[in-house]
Amino acid sequence: QVVVVESGGGSVQAGGSLRLSCEVSRYPVLNYCVGWFRQTPGKEREGVAMKYTGAIGPHYDNSVKGRFTISQDRDKGTTYLQMNSLKPEDTALYYCAAFDACTTWSPVNAHWGQGTQVTVSP
Repeated sequence: QVVVVESGGGSVQAGGSLRLSCEVSRYPVLNYCVGWFRQTPGKEREGVAMKYTGAIGPHYDNSVKGRFTISQDRDKGTTYLQMNSLKPEDTALYYCAAFDACTTWSPVNAHWGQGTQVTVSP
């Protein structure tokens, strides 16, 4: 069974930085997509960044381009989300998901982590 575990959330002031980690284990194929998503109460979940574990480049939502960077350490099975220049509107519960292909911000049959809270104060 695939296991997805996030870590690294916390509270920062606007302009600060945080790095989230997502460890994926037991994915049944060598290459897969890892995506970061976020959700606030009363709003739909939105995609933030995603990257295939193969050589294909990352994808970012326009709201985070130039501020967030997704990277991977394949040996550790871990995907990182470096978040810089954080804004109060980045406050959300951030989820990591592993799925077959980075072709949609609404993956089906994805394996989700439990979420990690990011809070950015003005």
